[in-house]
Amino acid sequence: MSGTDTRSLVRLSKQPSVRDTVTRALRSAIISGEMQPGRVYSAPSLGEEFGTSATPIREAMLDLVREGLVVAMPNRGFRVTEVSSHDLAEVTELRLFLEPPAVEKATPLIPESAFAELRGKADDIVAAADRGDLVEYLSADSDFHLAILRYAGNARLTQLIQSLRSQTRLFGLAELYERGHLTGSAKEHHTIMDAIEARDAVRARDLVFSHIEHVKGDWSGHTVGEPHPAEANG
Repeated sequence: MSGTDTRSLVRLSKQPSVRDTVTRALRSAIISGEMQPGRVYSAPSLGEEFGTSATPIREAMLDLVREGLVVAMPNRGFRVTEVSSHDLAEVTELRLFLEPPAVEKATPLIPESAFAELRGKADDIVAAADRGDLVEYLSADSDFHLAILRYAGNARLTQLIQSLRSQTRLFGLAELYERGHLTGSAKEHHTIMDAIEARDAVRARDLVFSHIEHVKGDWSGHTVGEPHPAEANG
């Protein structure tokens, strides 16, 4: 990985601090696959590539440890998190137990005044998918789902789901975009919003269930469960 390529992943001049700049650039490199899963990177070597000291690199990496993107390796550096198919299957099973019923509970509780903001978040997901901005895609996707879940009124549940989502956020995302499937997955969020705005809690639950299974199938390279509605409709 060359320093020039890493820094080109973001527009550094628009970041508010060196730490934020480095954090975003490292996050981009990890999500895009430029920094390889399982490989250990040292702060001094990354500092040389970024033209900065090791201190902001370490600070940025600690932020990414909390996000689940890297693991601290004492006296060695930081290892980029690996996500296996088995890991994905286990996390998906838990999400299927937790998220759909939470969305069903939240649907009648979401005020109409929140619909426009949620639609905007769905738009952000699609826009990021269209341009292949994987960092913004993940951020917008998380914002959308967690915003809905918060209306279920269970903060611990929301935090648990957020943790589960972060554990598999890297799995095959770059490949999904390269295969041209990311935009299709992104557009499912508008279908979920259609059900929420119609106050059809059961349909919202079922769509979220299908969405999680569909994403898992796409990210692992094979179909899981029933055909996705978009596929069934041609």
